This record gives sequence, structure tokens and C-alpha cells, in this order.
Amino acid sequence: MPETLLFEGIEKDDLALMLDCLEPRICDYKKDEFITMAGDAFESVGILLKGKAAVIKETFAGNRVVIAILQPGDMFGEMVVFSKNPVWPSTVIAQEDCTVFFLSGNKITGQCDKVCPWHKTLILNMLKIVSERALVLNKKVEYLTIKSMRGKISAFLMEQYKKTGKTTFVLPMNRNDMADFLNVSRPSMSREMSRMKDEGIIDYHRSAIKIKDIEALRQYVE
Repeated sequence: MPETLLFEGIEKDDLALMLDCLEPRICDYKKDEFITMAGDAFESVGILLKGKAAVIKETFAGNRVVIAILQPGDMFGEMVVFSKNPVWPSTVIAQEDCTVFFLSGNKITGQCDKVCPWHKTLILNMLKIVSERALVLNKKVEYLTIKSMRGKISAFLMEQYKKTGKTTFVLPMNRNDMADFLNVSRPSMSREMSRMKDEGIIDYHRSAIKIKDIEALRQYVE
């Protein structure tokens, strides 16, 4: 199993016993297959074991907005675990063949009959994950409030720079998903990035980006 924050601090020797207690369900999905559908009844938190998937939301106008791109070890559905309205808020689509580990929310937050020593750690980890996801959603709102195309792109690239600590990095999503994430059109975004390249602010080749003028990016974000 890939590393996931939900099991952080739990010894590997305890993992088999823990999984026996949690009784997870493992499912395989083909590329472009729906893993969850917004509005369906929520049953279990999902953890991506293999592949890549996109969490998407449709606006009232029918436009698709990418909320997140999931990599192995990433979790989805954790924001619903404590909800009084247990339905999937977003749709998750496999971007390539995927394997998903589903875990009942009751097994995470409910009282463990066996009083397993790792259960408290599991609950604390879940609370940390929910808090981190709330911060990510807050960042998403910040992108949506930026009016200019260049400002949105600059904010996104600055965020990747802060995460990697490098001026050269690989984008975590393709151009289509990046455009959906920033809620802009792909052609307009590509044209703006091309202009930024011509102006010497950035350089790129496919999904690899090099920031050449950090101060310029900061200026457009501000």
C-alpha cells in the first residue's frame, strides 16, 4: 500500500491487524470510469492505491471544474465522514486504470469493540486530513477570486514553486485539468502562458515549467 496520511504513525506490524479490523473493500476501475458520482449515497472514504484520478464538480451552468488530481496514497470523501448529509459532493473519475481502497466512515470514527491501540491515531489523522483539505479548498477560492488570467496562472505557478522549493518543476496536472482547476478556457490559458514565455517570465516544455522571473510572478499575484 502507498503511504497515506490516514495511517501515519501506525507501525507496519500493526497494519495487517488494523486492516482485518477495518474490513476495507478494494475495487478496480478502468480509465474514464466513474469511481463516485456527485449526489450518490456516501458509503466509504476512498484511498487511491494505484493510478490517477480527478475530483470534479459541475457548476450550475454545466461547466466542469477540477477540484483536485489524486495520486496513489491520496484520499477522497473525507469531508463527508462527519456530515449529516452523507452524499458524495463531487464526482471522481479515473484518469488511468485505478485501484481504490474503500473504508467505511463508521470504522474510522465509530467505537472499536476491540479497543485497538491504533484507533485513536486513526481518528487524529482523519482530523488532520480534513483540516488540510479545508485549507486546500480555501486556496481554491483564492484562485477563483483573482480576476485576470495572468494573475491566476501566476498564483498557480507560485504555489507549485512554494511546494517544491524549486524554480523548475513538473506541473501536477495536464493543461486541460489546469484550465479546469483555474476555471478558465484552455486556449486562452495557453495563449497567456505563451505570452509570459515570450516576455521571459517563464519557460516550459510540455509539463515542465521553469520560472525565470519570480518577482514578475509575485507582482501579478499581488
